[in-house]
Amino acid sequence: MTQSAESPEAPPAEPDVLPGGPLAREALALAAFDHMVSHAPGFRARPGQREMAALIAHTLSGVSLGDGSVSAEAGLPERGIAVVQAGTGVGKSAAYASTVIPLALAQQKRVIISTATVALQEQLIAKDLPALAAALPEPFTFALAKGRGRYVCRLKLDQLSGGDAASADLFESDDALGAADASPAAVAASTVANAAASARAAERWSERAQQYAQWTASLDAGSWDGDRDRLDEPPEGELWGPVAAERHTCTARHCPSYNSCSYYQARARLAQSQVIVVNHDLLLSTLGLHALPAPEDCYLVFDEAHHLGAVAQGQFTESMDLMRSQWLDRLPRAVDEVAGALQHTPGVDVATLARELKTAQGELARLAMARIGALPEWLALTGRGRTPEPAEGGRGSARGGFRQAAPPERGYQAPPVVDRFEGGALPPEWLETVAQLHSRASALLKVMEALATQLKANARDNPGDAARCAKLYSRLGVLAPRLQHAQATAELWLQDPAAGQAPLAKWLEAGIQHGLVTLTAHACPLQPGSLLRNQLWNKVRAAVVTSASLVTCGGFEHFLHESGLAYDDAVVAREVQSPFDHARQGRLVVVQTRADPKDVEAYTREMLDALMSDLAAVQRGALVLFTSRAQMRRAQELLERGLHSDLRGAVLAQGEASRTQLLRRHTERVQAGEPSILFGLQSFGEGLDLPGELCEWVFITKLPFASPSDPVGQARADWLKAQGRDPFSELVVPATGARLLQWTGRALRSETDEAVVVCYDARLLRQNYGRRMLKGLPPYKLQRRDAYGVTTDL
Repeated sequence: MTQSAESPEAPPAEPDVLPGGPLAREALALAAFDHMVSHAPGFRARPGQREMAALIAHTLSGVSLGDGSVSAEAGLPERGIAVVQAGTGVGKSAAYASTVIPLALAQQKRVIISTATVALQEQLIAKDLPALAAALPEPFTFALAKGRGRYVCRLKLDQLSGGDAASADLFESDDALGAADASPAAVAASTVANAAASARAAERWSERAQQYAQWTASLDAGSWDGDRDRLDEPPEGELWGPVAAERHTCTARHCPSYNSCSYYQARARLAQSQVIVVNHDLLLSTLGLHALPAPEDCYLVFDEAHHLGAVAQGQFTESMDLMRSQWLDRLPRAVDEVAGALQHTPGVDVATLARELKTAQGELARLAMARIGALPEWLALTGRGRTPEPAEGGRGSARGGFRQAAPPERGYQAPPVVDRFEGGALPPEWLETVAQLHSRASALLKVMEALATQLKANARDNPGDAARCAKLYSRLGVLAPRLQHAQATAELWLQDPAAGQAPLAKWLEAGIQHGLVTLTAHACPLQPGSLLRNQLWNKVRAAVVTSASLVTCGGFEHFLHESGLAYDDAVVAREVQSPFDHARQGRLVVVQTRADPKDVEAYTREMLDALMSDLAAVQRGALVLFTSRAQMRRAQELLERGLHSDLRGAVLAQGEASRTQLLRRHTERVQAGEPSILFGLQSFGEGLDLPGELCEWVFITKLPFASPSDPVGQARADWLKAQGRDPFSELVVPATGARLLQWTGRALRSETDEAVVVCYDARLLRQNYGRRMLKGLPPYKLQRRDAYGVTTDL
């Protein structure tokens, strides 16, 4: 949900409402914090929390919001950004909310609180903000902003629940396979395969139409508001996608369903809210679109801010599917239908452009598979001695010439094979094909944009024709995103860096899904800091940037560079210590294995033996964090047989059920007095809140270095090396230290908890970089356990 662009802005503050100056504003913010502490039921003061509140109040007190505004006090900064590492238990959300919100209310401005996880959003909306609103003397309203795609499109739903055959394009997929050659046998096989695919599509159409009819009835009855998250059972993507609200298929106020639109109703509610909770993705993706309050005219809070760099990188990453191409067969039909309805003749031959785009995509797929097919990783993935063969000349479906292959294990989805172009340089012989793809996609986009503009104008000028225009607009909208991704990816692939600038990361990914080959092309910028600096921070006047893991290896430097805040004079950074007595409440035990972790097989075998022995001692809750799915599978295999099979019943592994279900079972077991052990990967190493007996042990199987196959990380490392710098020291160690801080942070969640963290990777003590990471961890009681099981204090 995002604020309506048409909604009126809050009126300017009256002069007598504004606090008199920076000192008065600082005093107002701190008084609000103290009022909250003294009036919130069950709340108690924490020294670190007040330190954080005082820093925020002081940093933001000299800021004046509004486009073109300047500080009224000579010599005071116009911008203020408080960067705060707040250790677990500080209560950072209360510290920033109780100071920033009163400052905003006093100036009739609004607050945006941006988070990285749904869990924190739910905590803010359901717990923290209601408690603060009840405690502060001046009330305020708040709401959760969601992306458009979380809401149903009423026009699509009505169209599809009625079984409209003309809407079948929304369900058409690229399942049909083209023949690799023109022999009678191949054509016959292709015909049978396509008939089977059509039958499957018809069956899916019938099942989905029934579900859509039920959702329509729920909307009409008022028992559902169109929010995907409010359905009893979250729908699968393939069911939800065709009826989701999308910018590309939306005519906004010109749509006949505008007044009953769930998305715009949510936006209208949001426009009346003084505090908006949003996620980093949505905030960054809507910059410049007037969907949220302008960054220069509101107070911004970034919680879980250590994610900002990765989110920014993801926002500016482009990709295109090189295997699916049947949508290009549908595109001329859709354009002809819309153009005919508008009595408009495109100035280009759309069918020829689409055919040439499809040919270029097929040729690019052929070139890519010829390159990837020679890789040992691909041969291992497919389990074949020969590589898949593309269709001759790249004609027809790009997938048609590739033989089906089975994944290596039943039920296991192997990761894709990644092939990166070093230095962002494409093979010279590819450039003509990529350029052709780009030019054809660009020309088709211009045609579709012209038709879309005319449709909106018609709907505006002829309200009686709005329903027809909206339906025609959606015909273009379902195809436009694919065309835009193809054009944008090709454009990035053709870019060469300016002198002295970092190149783009460019790579291919190939894999096997459901027995079919997948192939995608990707590109993204290398420096998230510069993206954030140019797209976000240059517009921001007042912000709080906080997390429990901004400091890594003992300093803020890595975070500030990754987030674009390095060398920003508006930044004030401070680390606020946790109220926990880590040395008393917890121990960090580093196990000295005989095998070096670089010897993957020997280390994994020795580590798992030690882990199984340790798990036998678990009496209540424990969490085991693995650095790879293969490593976790090895542990699960040990539990299925031999000496450790008795532990299998106590283990709940990520992927066996949803995260919510696993945590519920885990809690039930611990509360019943039974041991319960969670197995998880990176996503379980952050955001899990398991206080008390739910997590008395955290086992870290290996230092959480990023995957060496990460193409962006590889490209950044190459660029730094070319500059004579050390990427391992500058990037890898700080990033790993930040993940390790998150992982160890699962152990202590309250001031009464007691827990043990066991790390089986001795490099934490043996290597200089390990000791750098250790400097960034809380001051647990540190112990070493040797290969004979003898533990000594350090």
